[in-house]
Amino acid sequence: MENVKEISALVKLLDDPDQEIYQHVEGRLLEYGSEVIDYLENAWEQSLDTLLQQRIENIVHKIQFTNVKEDLNLWYQSGAFDLLQGALVVNRYQYPDLDEEKIILQIEEIKREIWLGLQYEMSSIEKIKLINHVFYNIYGFSGNTKNHHDPQNSYINQVMESKKGNQISLAIIYATLAQKLDIPVYGVNLPQHFILGYIDESKREEHEFGVLFYINAFNKGAIFGKHDVDQFLRQLNLDPMPGFYAPCSNVEIIRRVIRNLISAYENLGSKEKVDELKQLQDILINTDL
Repeated sequence: MENVKEISALVKLLDDPDQEIYQHVEGRLLEYGSEVIDYLENAWEQSLDTLLQQRIENIVHKIQFTNVKEDLNLWYQSGAFDLLQGALVVNRYQYPDLDEEKIILQIEEIKREIWLGLQYEMSSIEKIKLINHVFYNIYGFSGNTKNHHDPQNSYINQVMESKKGNQISLAIIYATLAQKLDIPVYGVNLPQHFILGYIDESKREEHEFGVLFYINAFNKGAIFGKHDVDQFLRQLNLDPMPGFYAPCSNVEIIRRVIRNLISAYENLGSKEKVDELKQLQDILINTDL
């Protein structure tokens, strides 16, 4: 009960005109973390004072941003095994109150639809054609070619809702679906274009990096070969580095999502968001995981 009393007293002091008192109050509330958010939101709803509302929004955002940093660090330090989980942590930056279970269930529903069509004797190409049919034709996902630089293209909940995304968000959903069905599809960090590779570890000798073929999630799951990647790199005047052909880590994928967001918010002139996203980027500095 002591906490409740102190929190209520602190919330009442939030509109104090004395900056020093306000800073002390803010500091105490930030120490409490998530448990004060409900109190702050109630105070916001009951107030007509714009300064008070602004201060509350600011504190709530600081608490939620601290949570995102902690969650991202935890995901990274514990091995970054779940790609979708990493994407959902980044999603929390913009949508902290999101019902993530709903997104996971939507993905499970698409997975089930693919699973129903899977047959044991299917070739790797046939499996990909089945995923493509369900993902693009039945569920209607597509690359967002009109507003390609919109930051919303990088947030998984927005992509699930609008069915439109950029190369990397569509690839994350696609790879998650495939991996849940034991179909070995992984991200490949190609410059200026994020693609997927169908991996067969036993074919490492005959196929470079064990990649049987590549998939373009942005272009309705189009299938293409290594020579197409060679040609793409020639157009960009880039030397063919191993990392442009081989599957990359989940950490690299999430770093690239954050990089896309930084660039999208730079275009919009949102300096505060750019600074915060750079802090998230710094958490994933070491890419050797």
